[in-house]
Formats: sequence, structure tokens, C-alpha cells
Amino acid sequence: MGEIVREFVGLPSPLVGRAGAGGHPCQGVYHRPQGENPGTAFIATHYNVDFSEHYLAEHLAARGYGFLGWNTRFRGAEPYFLLDHALAEIGVGVRWLREQAGAERVVLLGNSGGGSLMAAYQSQATEPNVTPVAGMRPVEAIGDLPAGDLFVALAAHAGRPEVLTAWMDPSVTDETDPLSVDPALDPYGEENAPPYGEAFQARYRAAQRARNERITDWAIGELAALDGTRARDRLFNVHRTWADLRMADPSIEPSDRRPNRCYQGDPKRANYGVFGLGSVCTLRSWLSMWSLRTSQCTAAPHLARVTVPSLVVHATADEGVFDSDARAILGALAAADKTLELVKDGHYLPSSRPLAADLIDAWVRGR
Repeated sequence: MGEIVREFVGLPSPLVGRAGAGGHPCQGVYHRPQGENPGTAFIATHYNVDFSEHYLAEHLAARGYGFLGWNTRFRGAEPYFLLDHALAEIGVGVRWLREQAGAERVVLLGNSGGGSLMAAYQSQATEPNVTPVAGMRPVEAIGDLPAGDLFVALAAHAGRPEVLTAWMDPSVTDETDPLSVDPALDPYGEENAPPYGEAFQARYRAAQRARNERITDWAIGELAALDGTRARDRLFNVHRTWADLRMADPSIEPSDRRPNRCYQGDPKRANYGVFGLGSVCTLRSWLSMWSLRTSQCTAAPHLARVTVPSLVVHATADEGVFDSDARAILGALAAADKTLELVKDGHYLPSSRPLAADLIDAWVRGR
């Protein structure tokens, strides 16, 4: 790997000013080969994970590309996420690549949860469709976003409400009590154990969707109750979100993944821990990101507007993204030129990053 230049980029947001301590709302790190200004550059952004030092940045820079690991102001601030605000701040990064870094082609890299986020960005840039969450003003900056030229979905989830619902524990009977449980639906209880029967799986999936809908009903009601008060929103917890049956039962959608594993290790232990998907929300961030009914962070409708050449890379040993997710993304893409590639590795590609970079490099150069 040749010498890689790493340039910090801090830029204003069209929505909020700099922090009192001086930090810019939009921040990232631009990677490029020493002495070069690449004509093709990648941008990768996530809902809340810091992508400034993304694991593929140096690998792709070593192959002659620019790579902007980009963060909106919601990095590390998932409870406050608003999709339209995030899209405006991704647009800041794309414009910087075109106007300051000299990139003639921009590749949108949607990695992990960022898959649906970058699909939403391209969708909005192509055919504006994203609306503000209840009680919020429209964001003018998303009416004229610069579109990407290529789209890559890497180990990507099918959407925020979908992945949370697939992972949430439907045996929770009281949202204020993390220990409440309906034994008939407890995936880790004495009454149920892998391999899970088809009837149990069907009841379980239906109960997961029902839990998501109950929280949405409650959030809408709480927002209405706050109308006219001193408060505009409130925080709440969503407990036990490491309970996808596939995590404990490898016979459901068999793959190269390790059995009884999730991104936090043992799923039963993680399910009762404090680190979980969507574990802290505001009423509006739930409606904006996690609700099956109201969220615009579902990938499929946005992928239907993605017509640029598209690559889907699926890690076959992924503990939380499954073959059905990758094929759903591929099927939803409107691009005439779309390709699915498989890499035998886990979610973060710990053993195959150079291979993945070679694969993406070859695909980009072919277009």
C-alpha cells in the first residue's frame, strides 16, 4: 500500500451552526493517494456510526481513489436522528468532493445501516420525495442535492425499521420494564429453543411487527399529548433488541455465519444488556427512523429510484445481514446494470478487506 494522505474536512451544515467548542456539524476524513487528485471518489456515511476512518478508506485510496469517510451531526447521536436533516448534510460532503476535491465521479457507498441511508440520498437527489417528520419544518437544502454516479451496497441492511423489527424481542410485555416477558414468545426461555418450528417463527415475526406498531401508536399519542405544553419531544427506551431468531438458530437461512452470535457476541446476553439498536429514542426519531408505519428509512422505495450502475456486496458469514437481505436489495434496485458479489467473511470483513477493495475497484473500473 503506497502512502495515503488523510485530510480532515470540517464543513458547515445548512441547518445548524458550529458547536460552541468550535466543531463543525459535518466532519470527515478524505483519503487519497499521495500526489494525486483522484477523478473518482467514494463517500460513505452512516446514520450514527463514525465513518471518518472507514475500514475500506485506505484500501480504496491505495487503488487510486478518493474516499471521504463522512459524518453528519448525528454521529454518536442516534436518539436525535432526522432523515431530511441528515440528507442535507450528506449533500455537503458530495458537493465538497465535486467542487473542492475535483472528483468527476462520485460513488455512494452504503455500508451496513448506511445502505438504506445512501439509497435515500440518491433517491432524494433523483426524485425528491422525503418529507419532514411530524411537527418539523421542511428542509429546503434537500430540494437540490447533487446525485451520485455509482451506488455500492456493502453488507447492507434492508432498512432501519426492518432491521430493528427483525431483531426486537416480541416477548416484552411492558416497555418500561426490561425484564418483562411473555414465556410463550421468549426466544431464550425454557419453553422455546432452537431449532424453532415454523409455527413459532410465524407467531414470533407477527408479534415483532405488532410490538413496533404499538410503540408507534404510543409515540404518536405522546406527541399529541405534548402539544401546547412546554415540551416538544421526549426521550424513551426500547429494550431487548438482540433477538432475531436467526442469531440463535443457524438452520433459519443457513449461511457461513457462526451460530449463536450477534454483533455484540452472545445474543441472549446482549439482549439484556444496555447496548442495542434504537435503545434510546425521541418520539420524533422513532417516527423518522424506526417505525414500520412512518419511517422513510426503508431501503426498497428509495432503491426503486436508484438507476445508476449498482453493486451489492454480501458477506456470507454476516451475523446480522442475511442472504435474503442482499437479494432483496438487488431486486429493489431500479438500475439496469446491477451486480451481486459474495465475500466469505463477517459483517466488518475483518479477513477480506483487500479482496473486497479489489472487487469494488474492478467493478468501478468496468464502468
